[in-house]
Amino acid sequence: MKIFIDTNILISATVWPHSIPAQAFAKASSPPNIGMICQQNIDEMINTFLDKFRTRLNLLNIFLSDTVPALMFVPIPPEIHFSENHIRDVKDRPILRAAIKANADILLTGDKDFLEAGIMNPKIMNASEFLELT
Repeated sequence: MKIFIDTNILISATVWPHSIPAQAFAKASSPPNIGMICQQNIDEMINTFLDKFRTRLNLLNIFLSDTVPALMFVPIPPEIHFSENHIRDVKDRPILRAAIKANADILLTGDKDFLEAGIMNPKIMNASEFLELT
């Protein structure tokens, strides 16, 4: 399956490596699954680490150098997709757009804006739901 991974999962997996989001990230980025991200994820990670985890920037650097190359990098299409109107936070819309363009099966997130949007394609799941999939 193609799994588009939202920034909050990436950050949780980086900062708390034994957490449920970290387990979901490991599953999403391991064969037979294909883990996917976009530039918006990277930008949000950097900004969040600079704002909230400045003393742990070494973890971000390790993640960016060791983990990101194993993920599929998806460009964000410039065209707005009609599904974006269901997402309250406009900063999340490029992530949805990239997931749709990449034909992701699942958007893995902990973000309520995504989880409560009612979008069916890609299927939006939190870390626990994703881990329950066989």
